[in-house]
Amino acid sequence: MNYKVKDIKLAESGRKKIQWAESRMPVLMELRDQYQKSQPFKGAKISGCIHITKETAVLVETLRMAGAQVSWSGCNPLSTQDDVAAALAENGTSIYAWHGMSNDEFYECIDRTIEFEPNLTLDDGADLIFSLHKNHQDAAKKIIGGTEETTTGVQRLRAMASDGLLQYPIYAVNDSATKWDFDNVYGTGQSSLDGILRATSVLIAGKKFVVAGYGHCGRGVALRAKGLGAKTIVTEIDPVAALRATLEGHEVMSMEEASQVGDIFITTTGMKDIIVKKHFEAMKDGAIVCNTGHYDCELNLDDLKSLSEKITEVRANNEEYQLKNGRRVYVLGKGRLVNLAAAEGHPAEVMDMSFSNQFLALLNLYQNGKTLENKVYVLPKEQDDQIASIKLKTMGIQIDTLSAEQETYKTDYSAGT
Repeated sequence: MNYKVKDIKLAESGRKKIQWAESRMPVLMELRDQYQKSQPFKGAKISGCIHITKETAVLVETLRMAGAQVSWSGCNPLSTQDDVAAALAENGTSIYAWHGMSNDEFYECIDRTIEFEPNLTLDDGADLIFSLHKNHQDAAKKIIGGTEETTTGVQRLRAMASDGLLQYPIYAVNDSATKWDFDNVYGTGQSSLDGILRATSVLIAGKKFVVAGYGHCGRGVALRAKGLGAKTIVTEIDPVAALRATLEGHEVMSMEEASQVGDIFITTTGMKDIIVKKHFEAMKDGAIVCNTGHYDCELNLDDLKSLSEKITEVRANNEEYQLKNGRRVYVLGKGRLVNLAAAEGHPAEVMDMSFSNQFLALLNLYQNGKTLENKVYVLPKEQDDQIASIKLKTMGIQIDTLSAEQETYKTDYSAGT
């Protein structure tokens, strides 16, 4: 079999979810219609490592309809939607992913997609790219180019490129305005609150809601929590971000201070050890802790276990840590991405733009990648404008354009006041 999923019999349920996502992703569907006949990806072999959701399925099947062969794995052990994976497998996609895989199984699945001998890669967190560079260097030499979906991966790939170790060019899809100003802000904000509510069913209004990090993702989470009536608190290491959070109406303090007063904690930083032993020790009885950054190491759960005498799953994706001091701390989604471990990930409407960027970036790489240096590139503004224009059109929204006279005035340094 060219797939390994939890249960192929779940395919019918997954297909219904994919069809629903298609109805909410008009930009990607327009690209599908545009390229289905011309088959620009004919000869392309794409290995992907990204969350297996209904939205991802729309991208995967759009790439296949445009001529690509694909092989896919999940980029997080707890983010795969098993019925969607089954639907992709039933439709002929080479896929290796299931919810709840072990760490070893996670990397074995990535290796299976590398055995496919790809010439393009798509990544979320760069685990596929790192595996190619570390363990499959001969395969890496055959790659034309790749894309990276998330902030954490882009940062590490830029470091790799700076050290002269990157073996093929990468497009930082994350850094496109139609990705991070929408997916990271509105997608992460809504889906993270969705995950918290599904795992706890608590009232957000009135809670002291602590957001670690005020980048795009943290801003989105704080915005949504505040909209639900929470008393929002932000922790930061960046003085500019901290000042921005303050002027946008959030209280700013250190995690050491916040750990003593918070009711709900969520990390959005991409950095390890954001909440550690001293913070868990200071938390009030009943505190809820979760993460929406890419890796689970933002929460030091080994520290929490050392403080605990008993761990009980009280709800799906919700574990109660009974501390030796008599207090209880609740951890959601085992510290993994709460929006995917406990919910369904970002809404299709924002992933529509992110995945349209992925499609066009991969197409650019397939056609031009051999002319690029082995470094990390930002996609052109024209692509952002194209995607945003299609999105506005599908929403029935019209905008103004500058006249020829205005275009001239824009750069006329002799015009004066």
